[in-house]
Amino acid sequence: MSDIEFIGMIQAQKVSEIHPARGPAIDRDYVRAFAQAHEQAGFDRVLVPHHSTSPDATLTVAYAASVTERIHFMLAHRPGFVAPTLAARQFASLDQFSGGRLGVHYISGGSDEEQKRDGDWLDHDQRYARTDEYLEVLRKVWTSDKPFDHEGPHYRFKDAFSEVKPLQSQHGKPHVPIYFGGASEAALPVAGKHADVYALWGESLDQARELTGRVRAEAAKHGRSVRFSVSFRPILAETEEKAWERADAILAETRRLRVVQGFGRGGPQQSEGARRLLAAAEKGTRLDKRLWTAVAQEIGGRSNSTALVGTPDQVAEALLDYHELGVTTFLIRGFDPLEDAVDYGRELIPRTRERVAERLAAQRKAA
Repeated sequence: MSDIEFIGMIQAQKVSEIHPARGPAIDRDYVRAFAQAHEQAGFDRVLVPHHSTSPDATLTVAYAASVTERIHFMLAHRPGFVAPTLAARQFASLDQFSGGRLGVHYISGGSDEEQKRDGDWLDHDQRYARTDEYLEVLRKVWTSDKPFDHEGPHYRFKDAFSEVKPLQSQHGKPHVPIYFGGASEAALPVAGKHADVYALWGESLDQARELTGRVRAEAAKHGRSVRFSVSFRPILAETEEKAWERADAILAETRRLRVVQGFGRGGPQQSEGARRLLAAAEKGTRLDKRLWTAVAQEIGGRSNSTALVGTPDQVAEALLDYHELGVTTFLIRGFDPLEDAVDYGRELIPRTRERVAERLAAQRKAA
């Protein structure tokens, strides 16, 4: 693995806080252009998100993988709607067909309303308990060389086995990489036990330092180490003044569209991550060097909605502050989704990689 990883995000149609969805739910030409733009921009991986009313993320990854060659994927997946034995075979098959380019981000669910759309009536903490067992079975299916039985509080199997294993298991990795999110007391022990990469939303430096410390402590109980990812919405321009003007315009359009669509300021549901973003916003709309919380505050902390605002050089420097905390993955996506992905590839991604390489070289020389 390189010293830094950039993840983008692709969706099945053009949509964001400032772009209302229009037309069919799946725009195949847009998905193809979106995925290829990320590959050409130098991203390592792209997230395909999950929502209870959206197109199937697994099939979106399969299509995007068929029209790209190098870029890897991060499939958002909610445990509980298919058996972990079936999911293990699906993911192993997709890893094989994509040439070993799959990672999966497991989301236990921060909204009872969302879960109930697909028939899941477990409460918040019960969902994390189920995810713990789900990941235990999933990993065993990927790594077991003979059938096994399993009996737990949520799943019961006899002679579980998969003929297909992840392609990545042939290249030194035991299974498809496990990305994991969730900041609640119920989530952190599961993260420490299973996550290869623990994903935070774009919190302040103090918040990120505190949360990564807690996850490290949980992982240490199992003799494990975890990598960390932080998500931001960079807003770039050639000058700092123009970047803030663009941020103000994004906030104004977000507010306008929410009024048109009949939305108020939403609450954070059961998501601890959303509560943490709102707690940061209460301290001010501008935190640390570049962190901007106004859109997160406007939409109730939903999803990764905090931004880093400035020139490419300034935002790269802000990312390095998180790298100093041990963050090696950055999930960046824009409010103008495809156009911003192209823009990030011009300056932000290469400048950040260059600065990280310089810093690590200096540290090695000093040591």
